[in-house]
Amino acid sequence: MNMETKNDIFNQYKEQYFKARAERQEGGRERQKKILDIVCDVTGMHRKAAIRKFCGIQTRDPYAEEKRGRSTYYTPDCTAALKDIYDASNSLCGELLHPVISEYVCIFKRDGTWKHGDEATGKLLAMSMRTAKRRVTDFEKTKRKGQGFSSTSPSDLKTIIPISVGEWKDVSPGVVQVDTVAHCGTTLKGDFIYTLNVTDVAILWNRLRAQWNKGKEATLLNLEFARVHTFIPLLRRHSDTGSEFINYASVDWGLRHGIDLTRSRPYKKNDNPHVEERNAHVVRKYVGYIRLDAKECVDVLNELYGVLNLYTNHFIPSRRTIETVRHGAIYKRTYENVALAPYRRLMRHEKISQETKDAVAEEHSKLNPAVLLKEIERLRGVLYDTRRKHGAEIQ
Repeated sequence: MNMETKNDIFNQYKEQYFKARAERQEGGRERQKKILDIVCDVTGMHRKAAIRKFCGIQTRDPYAEEKRGRSTYYTPDCTAALKDIYDASNSLCGELLHPVISEYVCIFKRDGTWKHGDEATGKLLAMSMRTAKRRVTDFEKTKRKGQGFSSTSPSDLKTIIPISVGEWKDVSPGVVQVDTVAHCGTTLKGDFIYTLNVTDVAILWNRLRAQWNKGKEATLLNLEFARVHTFIPLLRRHSDTGSEFINYASVDWGLRHGIDLTRSRPYKKNDNPHVEERNAHVVRKYVGYIRLDAKECVDVLNELYGVLNLYTNHFIPSRRTIETVRHGAIYKRTYENVALAPYRRLMRHEKISQETKDAVAEEHSKLNPAVLLKEIERLRGVLYDTRRKHGAEIQ
């Protein structure tokens, strides 16, 4: 147990302890003993040490400056000087920036643009490469913050949900990867439509469903729709760390229906490869990147997905990656010899019952890919017309 956790425990019980200590003549002594028993049992501290720590908390000045620990040598004025060099170099990495620091300082002094004092300048010139790399990395993190159009907001609940990394080769049908796709155009501001993508890992069966924004209730309704309208019972769902999936309502829903939940590591898209691939090859290919910010488009898009799910699952084949070998900076991938549609994978899978295969085969016998594609094109036109009629004016 680290010191931060211990401090949290003492802060949790300090008010009760101080109150019991003030009421020692009215049974407070017994309550004080019980509190000390709990704190010592949880933290593993000696009883006298816990008493001293409570006394220290009570007598500490909350506005006093913390003086413990090693003093800071590279003060903020030195960091500001390094930042000026970093900006002037057009954001070089620490290894490339360190050899030219002295040259830049000389040039800035020559031209009268160096505004830092002699102490900060001396520390900067004496700075080691490792220290420069560490501080430049902090600059890069600050610069990257907010870039891109990530719509994932991690939840604190992720700390108790197990991480699953790459165990996708021999999973059973019913293990799905889920993700949301933002139809935001060029900005995440305002309200717009999201697509929930549910992909079965074993047979690559795809289920798409549109929703207004990505609140947990709307996402849960679409997950329930995917659970009900499927030939194969869901066994496990794997998602990223987005709050639309990692929340208590979602966990309770999974427990009620016996569906386990695992998650990816933050910023690791390869932990969720099958659904990420279909975000591009299915959702973006057929819907595009247009901004859908009208509620009237939700029903139209769901009607489109009803046809698109049939078309891609029954008639669009793909080749699964069998092996990936890295040679330096180059990846060599080995693919299946024959591309298979999800329907063919379902019919060949040994763990899927014959009853299920018969039901899917009966549906397949009524479908025509040319008719489905023509209907998809018609519904895409209806979707874009609805967007132009009801959506906000695109800036």
